[in-house]
Amino acid sequence: MYLYKDRGFYNPKDLAISVIGGKWKIPIVWHLLHYEPLRLSELNKYMPQVTQRMLIRQLRELEEDGIIERTVYPVVPPKVEYHLTEIGHDLAPVVDAICDWGEEFVKKNELEEVDELPPVF
Repeated sequence: MYLYKDRGFYNPKDLAISVIGGKWKIPIVWHLLHYEPLRLSELNKYMPQVTQRMLIRQLRELEEDGIIERTVYPVVPPKVEYHLTEIGHDLAPVVDAICDWGEEFVKKNELEEVDELPPVF
């Protein structure tokens, strides 16, 4: 068993899923892999479906887990940028594999792209 942040995990796979799990963590990492560094407002533009509160929460969790780093510049107004750490960059093949799988899933299920998503309640 592995202990991480006062939680027990039976194997490294469970731990990995805990660290990168969550609806917005993989999209955040994907955007940082392609466009880093990014500011909060830029991430919000790339992912308009996520609330700012949830985005900040996911960013903090990724930072606590050492996946991303947050750089605060001493200027007024405050400037904050996010970029991947070495461990975060190690996720590139994982994120690419998830994206490839998603494309195959769309093809195999003959899903059509739509212009708008239905509202979420």
